[in-house]
Amino acid sequence: MSDQSPPPGWIPRDPDTPDPRQRQEQRPRQRPRPRPEPGRGRGRTGWRRVLPTWRTVVGGLLLLALLLGGALVAGYLLVDIPPANAAATAQSNVYLYSDGSQIARDGEVNRVNVPLSQVPRTVQEAVLAAEDRDFYSERAVDPKAMLRAAWNTATGKGTQSGSTITQQYVKNYYLGQEQTIKRKVKEFFIAIKLGREKSKNYILEGYLNTSYFGRNAYGIQAASQAYYGKDVGTLTTAEGAYLATLLNSPSAFDVVSHPGSRPRALARWNYVLDGMVKKDWLPAAERAATPFPEPGKVRAAAGLSGQRGYLVEAVKDFILERGILGDKTLAEGGYRIATTIDRRRQSAFVDAVDAQLVSRLDPQVRKADRFVRAGGVSIDPATGKVVALYGGIDYTKQYVNNATRHDYQVASTFKPFVFAAAVENGSRTQDGRRITPNTVYNGDNRRRVVGTRLAYAPENEGQVSYGNITVNTATDLSVNAVFAQMVVDVGTAEVKRTAISLGVPENTPNFDAGPAMALGTLQASVLDMTQAYATLADHGRRTPYTFLEKITKGGDTIALPDRASVQAISREAADTTTSMLMSVVDNGTGTAALAAGHPAAGKTGTAELDRSAWFAAYTPDLVTVVSMMGQDPDTGTLQSLYNALGEARIGGGGYPARIWAAYTKAALEGTDPVDFELELQPGAAQPPPPSDEESELPPQTPGSRTPAPPLRPTPPTGGQTQGGQTQGGQTQGGQTQGGQDNGGQTQGGQTQGGQTQGGQDNRGQDNGGTTEGGQGGTGGGSQGGADGGTGGVARPPSAFLE
Repeated sequence: MSDQSPPPGWIPRDPDTPDPRQRQEQRPRQRPRPRPEPGRGRGRTGWRRVLPTWRTVVGGLLLLALLLGGALVAGYLLVDIPPANAAATAQSNVYLYSDGSQIARDGEVNRVNVPLSQVPRTVQEAVLAAEDRDFYSERAVDPKAMLRAAWNTATGKGTQSGSTITQQYVKNYYLGQEQTIKRKVKEFFIAIKLGREKSKNYILEGYLNTSYFGRNAYGIQAASQAYYGKDVGTLTTAEGAYLATLLNSPSAFDVVSHPGSRPRALARWNYVLDGMVKKDWLPAAERAATPFPEPGKVRAAAGLSGQRGYLVEAVKDFILERGILGDKTLAEGGYRIATTIDRRRQSAFVDAVDAQLVSRLDPQVRKADRFVRAGGVSIDPATGKVVALYGGIDYTKQYVNNATRHDYQVASTFKPFVFAAAVENGSRTQDGRRITPNTVYNGDNRRRVVGTRLAYAPENEGQVSYGNITVNTATDLSVNAVFAQMVVDVGTAEVKRTAISLGVPENTPNFDAGPAMALGTLQASVLDMTQAYATLADHGRRTPYTFLEKITKGGDTIALPDRASVQAISREAADTTTSMLMSVVDNGTGTAALAAGHPAAGKTGTAELDRSAWFAAYTPDLVTVVSMMGQDPDTGTLQSLYNALGEARIGGGGYPARIWAAYTKAALEGTDPVDFELELQPGAAQPPPPSDEESELPPQTPGSRTPAPPLRPTPPTGGQTQGGQTQGGQTQGGQTQGGQDNGGQTQGGQTQGGQTQGGQDNRGQDNGGTTEGGQGGTGGGSQGGADGGTGGVARPPSAFLE
């Protein structure tokens, strides 16, 4: 019987291949994979495989803790307490002129160590309230405070040390002031060791004897003598609180040498006293009755006499304000500081002030001469280098630097910034006319400014009404009414922005964006104004000023901040402004500058109540600003300059302009006069013919005078050039000849200022300027001596600016 056929799909078996069933029987039996228990996740798949497990994290943290602990132990064992550093006997810094010769050397050590028992308890507590209120209860270091300070510094909330008093003492006595990680690590370990080995009283005593308080005073005893002229044991609580305030910023918080820092210093002083109350170290009632203890005058070292002290102070302030070096680091000394000060030009500046001003002062005869101060700065506009600075008669006698102080109004030297803003912004008048040097404005006295919510009607110098005049003429004669209207036409915010772009610091005192800003109510320093005018001189390109060529210590060179030039305003705006300021020198209130013998552009200014008088001017390659200021030498209060130097009024076109001319002539000696190369805005070069459009001026307030004078009034020779300072007012017309011979009838009276107001109406012929002949300018011409009045015995004028 034959075999049955295999079923469909059956494949014959290869005799050499084992039977699959046999292979299955021969294969070892595998254990089944266990299923995951309830509550446990499945295997890590996908992106989860990238993340570390909790075991890895815990293990890593434990390893990190072990490493950190080991590092701390190793650091503690390896870092020893070193001997006292060189800062404990501070070195001198050497300041050099640009030619390498020495200006001065400072930094002689002024230190007298005292035991803690001699420091009054309340003074100790004031220092603790200022620097480390939990000193006696805390550890030598505070890691949390250090991390917080590092975070605040990194996030731009201000540089903070985060150091305890122990750490600060270690830095003062054992290490140094350099801001490096290496120094900070050493400070950390030394402080820990010192805290374990020394008592809190030992550390506090060392801190008080090594801290820098400013005025070259190291230690609390030297500071007590420097600021209050007494031993530390007799300090009051209030005086101790002020010295504690200085620890935060020794130079900046000296209210005598830096009057502008008073608000910040007082805030810090109040913080210290309030902290004492919080810690129950001072009764609240006693704190409320505690007045601020005014520190004494600065007693400068003999080596800083004359201009040397002012130069050193200005350079130090520049270094500190820009963070090139810290206050305490610089005080540590050993730096060689090469400055930009040109020795020849510096000497020329001093000679000019001496010849034109100081030699004419006679405080024994004229009381007002005691109030006279002068300040000046000269800058190369192409490089921004300060080449000369005049800070006062003598640093050991007048310790406040008049070139850098911020407490006097800049007056009409601000007006060019208003016009520059007009050109920069393409501004137009209220009735739509583009503002150019030839734009016509109404220049009447007390004319109501159009476009303001609050009524504002400023007085002109001498209360003179000019009628319709061009902007160029208004600049020549410094007409307040025109620029008060112009600043509103341009926009006060735009004008402020332009001034800041030119170089006026935004934080300048009284820099308020309002119509009065046009008259110069802000309190910029002479240095700040020189920077701004240097931008105009360099065709609108601002190069930040500098006092420094190079700073070295040992073999190291300290990095200086970048000073890249920027086009602050357009060349057209700067050059058109320059063209008008050239007219001020040629035809207006600044003609005294012609004596320099070089083409110049400038602006005069006289502050409210004649407390200061300015002349800011420049040639194409040198910018200089000079200011006279009034200050009581005993009280430090600002004073008017009425009757100083035997003149009823002091204006910018007088002594400041003459100082400027004498200095500039000497500074540029040996160089050929250079003409300005200007690119003017369209329509600025030639005055257009009168048109109906120009006669359409903004509406006037009811009762104002209908303008009658021509577009270009005759320059006020009776007030500015001859009537105010030379012949008509103060020299011949006012005080010497009564105004009848030269000041009343001829120049100050009938010709310029007399037919209407000055001569025939009793100001020129009857009183001749002796009573009222030039005080307000009515006896000396249309401007009334815009920068100096027209003569006669002082009659306080209205409180306005020129």
